[in-house]
Amino acid sequence: MPSRVAASSTSASPFRVVTQSRNRDTGGNSGFAELPLDQALELYAPGPMFSWPELQGMALDGVLRQLYQQGYVHPGSAVTPRLRARAAAICVPRFARQKVVAGRLTAAWIYGCAPEPDRLALLVDARHRISSLRSTRGCTLHEVRLGPMDVHSMGGIMVTSPLRTAVDISLNVPAERAVPALRSLVVRRELGVKLRLVALAVDAVPRVPHKKAALALLRALDEEMATESQAET
Repeated sequence: MPSRVAASSTSASPFRVVTQSRNRDTGGNSGFAELPLDQALELYAPGPMFSWPELQGMALDGVLRQLYQQGYVHPGSAVTPRLRARAAAICVPRFARQKVVAGRLTAAWIYGCAPEPDRLALLVDARHRISSLRSTRGCTLHEVRLGPMDVHSMGGIMVTSPLRTAVDISLNVPAERAVPALRSLVVRRELGVKLRLVALAVDAVPRVPHKKAALALLRALDEEMATESQAET
């Protein structure tokens, strides 16, 4: 263990680096390619080089820190949405990664707008069979309708767009958890989420539960944030 830890400070580190690759499969638990430290973003996962207990031990020593579940990064690494998506992808079986979409508060966490989830919220298009996904552990499956503009690929997994994420949160997440996430999604201007657009999208969805409550929540939050903005000027 000590020799491996010491090697982490050099570009010749033997650490297993997880990076997206469509051309080859290493056969490890993550299904991602292995590259030298100086050729990839650092995301370490259990595999031939290190077991999960070893990674946990290095996290206790301060050499690594846990990003999510079995995904670890260097303490000084900049955590981006793509890196969080890669960490989430490790938790999803390889065969399921192109069949499910990270959504709701899981997607908000990937965008940096919610706490890390206890269980991944994975959406499955209602047009696809999901019986083979029922055994997926650490995940909650939700059967939904998804349009081509609702999802995009990020870090080896599909993720709902910021707008679709906000719509799903307002419709499906209790207010005490939904409001902070919606606030964060709106505040991050690079995500392009506006509460009035979210309300229009919610209003356009036919025959869904909690629609009136979601619209009331969005209206109240919009008024609250407008009042706060005026008070700051």
